[in-house]
Amino acid sequence: MKRILMFGWELPPFNSGGLGVACYGLARALVRTGFDIVFVLPRKVDVDPSFMDMRFAASELARENQSVSVRSIETLLTPYITSEQFSMMKQSDTTQLYQQTLHEEVMAYAQKAGEIAAQEQCDFIYAHDWLSFPAGLAAKEVTGKPLIAQVHATEYDRGAGGADERIVKVEKQGLEQADHIIAVSKYTKSVIMDRYGIEDDKIDVVYNGVDREDFVKAPRSSRLLRGARKQGKKVVLFVGRLTAQKGFEYFLEAAAKALAHNPDLLFVVAGSGELEAPMMHRAAELKIADKVLFMGFVRGKELQEAYGAADLFVMPSVSEPFGITTLEAMLHGTPVIVSRQSGVAEVAEHTLKVDFWDTEDLAHKMLAVVENEALQKQLRRNGAREVRQLTWKESAKQCAWVFDNRFTS
Repeated sequence: MKRILMFGWELPPFNSGGLGVACYGLARALVRTGFDIVFVLPRKVDVDPSFMDMRFAASELARENQSVSVRSIETLLTPYITSEQFSMMKQSDTTQLYQQTLHEEVMAYAQKAGEIAAQEQCDFIYAHDWLSFPAGLAAKEVTGKPLIAQVHATEYDRGAGGADERIVKVEKQGLEQADHIIAVSKYTKSVIMDRYGIEDDKIDVVYNGVDREDFVKAPRSSRLLRGARKQGKKVVLFVGRLTAQKGFEYFLEAAAKALAHNPDLLFVVAGSGELEAPMMHRAAELKIADKVLFMGFVRGKELQEAYGAADLFVMPSVSEPFGITTLEAMLHGTPVIVSRQSGVAEVAEHTLKVDFWDTEDLAHKMLAVVENEALQKQLRRNGAREVRQLTWKESAKQCAWVFDNRFTS
């Protein structure tokens, strides 16, 4: 049985987005495929998956976890935090748990990762995204084992045109020094090649998945949306961080255009982010504030109920390496519209596709779905059938192929 020492930044339920979900789903599927995994997080949180061993890169835990009392925290770090946001967080932090800057935090993780790697036997090192790349490189240096770097998003995706050059430098180093790279889509692979000059044969594409076991069948009307349904409203759902990358401003523009033709629409927003307040103001400027419900960040049953209650799910991302929320919506039998600038558009055939900037087309397709019962049923049925094949088990099989065929050791 091959053993993987895997580095990440978060796991559910302490996740702020899709990265933690992806790490969890892939790790579990790899274990079921026959691998042994030790998963390392930067700080101690109350996660203890039964299928894999956990290590935490706190100084106390670099001593093999032997009779050490370690305080769990609900960490303030997220994979999507910017250097500026980290600085603001640090100003209000009184625990003295964190480094002075985000990059110091990443490097501290790398130092502890090397200490942990020295104590762990493994066949491969596996690191998820830039925050974990230095940790993976440190573990590689200590163990001499090959490093696989998985790219869920690049800084050019997250920055939506305003990439942080410090992060770009860390990503570039990680990608160049990794022994092999896994990208979550062809779209992401092309970004890696174009932006970082990585050769084609160093990158394999492994799409994300979704597992039905992680979701209960949610009712078609949640408590929150029951009143809207009684009033005959059609629910259009957005799930994601409110950042420039996710294209929410285009979602609002399209919503205003759709409402001009059909005022019986309710646009539900499940997510938070730095654009939340500006987008609330924008909804008011468009005179649709009473038709847009901001739920904030939701997870678990509440999110599942939102998927189940929606007549339509829309992901209008400007630059989306994959888009797991699309698979989650399809799993709940919800029709989907996605931007062509997304990785999931490569594999989810039974969805409607738009260019993120074409708000006229997006509004038209929104109306077509919610007003055409036959089209809605077709998308529900075919999407639900298609997503059964897009599983983490399939993702793990493809990763196993990479391990077996890209390395001689």
